[in-house]
Amino acid sequence: MRQQSLSATGFEKYQKQTRRARFLSDMDRVVPWDELAAVIEPYYPAPTGPGRRPVGLERMLRIYFLQHWFNLSDPGVEEALYDSNAMRDFVGIDLGREPAPDETTVCKFRHMMEKNDLGAELFRAVGQYLEENGLKVSRGTIVDATIINAPSSTKNKKKERDPEMHQTRKGNQWYFGMKAHIGVDSKTKMIHSVAATAANTHDSQLLGDLLHGEETRVWGDSAYAGQKATLKEAAPRAQDFTQKKGSRHRPLSEVDRGRNRTKSKVRAKVEHPFHIMKRVFQLTKVRYRGLTKNANHVFASCALINLFMARRRLLALPGD
Repeated sequence: MRQQSLSATGFEKYQKQTRRARFLSDMDRVVPWDELAAVIEPYYPAPTGPGRRPVGLERMLRIYFLQHWFNLSDPGVEEALYDSNAMRDFVGIDLGREPAPDETTVCKFRHMMEKNDLGAELFRAVGQYLEENGLKVSRGTIVDATIINAPSSTKNKKKERDPEMHQTRKGNQWYFGMKAHIGVDSKTKMIHSVAATAANTHDSQLLGDLLHGEETRVWGDSAYAGQKATLKEAAPRAQDFTQKKGSRHRPLSEVDRGRNRTKSKVRAKVEHPFHIMKRVFQLTKVRYRGLTKNANHVFASCALINLFMARRRLLALPGD
């Protein structure tokens, strides 16, 4: 263990562990750092020559996760590291010996993650880690999608909206941005499949991509109704438990409404990951321009959402 300097230990007489510090302590214990660092290592620059040495891989990964957990930009996370002792402890920075990595270093690491589609790789690695620790995917899948808003203003340098984002109507309200589509295990509520599209892509078009193929039951709202052919191809043994959809000339009967309410008791579980995404991690608006960068952000966020939902079970494992 390295001895901390006086700037790290401080002279405070009274201290209290804050909610942020407890959260970071828990996540420090449940994140499989070695496995995730191994995914990134082939793409991370190795120290060569007498020039400036790159910041440690795990340290940059910790900063990258802070950005997701606390909705921080590149300059925002640099400032947060100087402002928050809990964040510095989590990353392993002692300001008495070294500065925090600057926003340019953080930006380069993020671009490396986006260029090599490493958000999706982290999502797969976390899924494998959870399965090895007893959180296996069951035979039921719940599918759903949520809109992530993008700026619709044209008051920018190019005088145009993001061409890769599109608008869609939900009810009587119009939205502009992208969609995050997820397939959730009906037993554990863990996300096992993710897809990202522009907002005008209909939910049903991604149904096949959200199934792992071994399902015996599939739940979804009425947007996924009438997809028996897709279900048969993607999950041959799956029974269709998507909600029935009425029409102007053929409204739902009371029996159909009752069945839909029964299905909703299971389907509602998909809202838990979305709650964490939008209310805990605050991913309600896209952070970058273009679909590829934001898709990488969504994949990495879904990996962290799974770890967040599984944290109590992981912390209770023997030897933790």
